[in-house]
Amino acid sequence: MQVALDDYVWAAGIATDLVNTAPEVWHGEEHLPDLASPATFAKLHSLAEPTQATDLRAVHRLRTTVRDLIDHPDREHLITGASALTSPAAHVTLLADSSRWAVSLRSGATVTDALSLICGVGILGVVQALGAERFRACGAPTCRGAFIDTTRPGRRRYCMPGLCGNRVNVANHRARLKRRDL
Repeated sequence: MQVALDDYVWAAGIATDLVNTAPEVWHGEEHLPDLASPATFAKLHSLAEPTQATDLRAVHRLRTTVRDLIDHPDREHLITGASALTSPAAHVTLLADSSRWAVSLRSGATVTDALSLICGVGILGVVQALGAERFRACGAPTCRGAFIDTTRPGRRRYCMPGLCGNRVNVANHRARLKRRDL
């Protein structure tokens, strides 16, 4: 598997999706509950399936590490932490028929190794291209999610705009109706 170093938007999206599988985001419901879950997560994100079985606890530890980086968006902390996440990389190369740089996983890599490399590339790319202020907590009052904002204007407010943003909009609409009816 290779990860293009300039495709940080895709990689940051996977990092965001990974941290938002945690039980604290889903009011106690774990979204990576069993050993098959990391492989399912990899398939969902069109990642090549590694050859080794993965350790669920390793994916949970990775998720905690990535969440810690997003929650503490100090530039040096982000760079140091994300650089450590890229340790499963075997080497950096140019992609065939392209001028794009990429990193490859070492042979025998696990799902956790692939996710670690992707999250590291995503975080480093966002820090370099967009800045540390793009790492945020969800703006919905009842959500404990976090995200990496890779939008062009940098004004994203919710970890899952279709879910959290919609809930806030519905609550605001109901509050307006209630005030109008008084």
